[in-house]
Amino acid sequence: MAPANRAHPPSSALSVPRRPHPAVSAAALDELIEQASVDCYNDSEQVTGLFTMIEEYLSLPFQTTVLGVPVTVARVDATADDRIVAICIRDGHRQTIPILDLPLPDPAPDGWESVEAYRRWAR
Repeated sequence: MAPANRAHPPSSALSVPRRPHPAVSAAALDELIEQASVDCYNDSEQVTGLFTMIEEYLSLPFQTTVLGVPVTVARVDATADDRIVAICIRDGHRQTIPILDLPLPDPAPDGWESVEAYRRWAR
């Protein structure tokens, strides 16, 4: 019988190594932000521009993992309080998750740079 106070392996020992997403330069992300927010006068309009860019370029649907559970990101949406969210589906259930909190899969879907641009803008 194992002792009750047996140490658990560090969490890094339990995780599978993952390849990093290809790096996108800050300048490239800034250019995407500029393109999405040209002629925008306030933050709300900028979110709308960034949402439009994500909706246009992000390849949907795609699979990712949320809290250890595989889900399908079916679409993206903008909320009344100016957040961009991912609509995730699993086994007939639907969950809205802020796209800022959504883990991108590896390999990332086409157009993921638009999500990274939004994340940079939101910092």
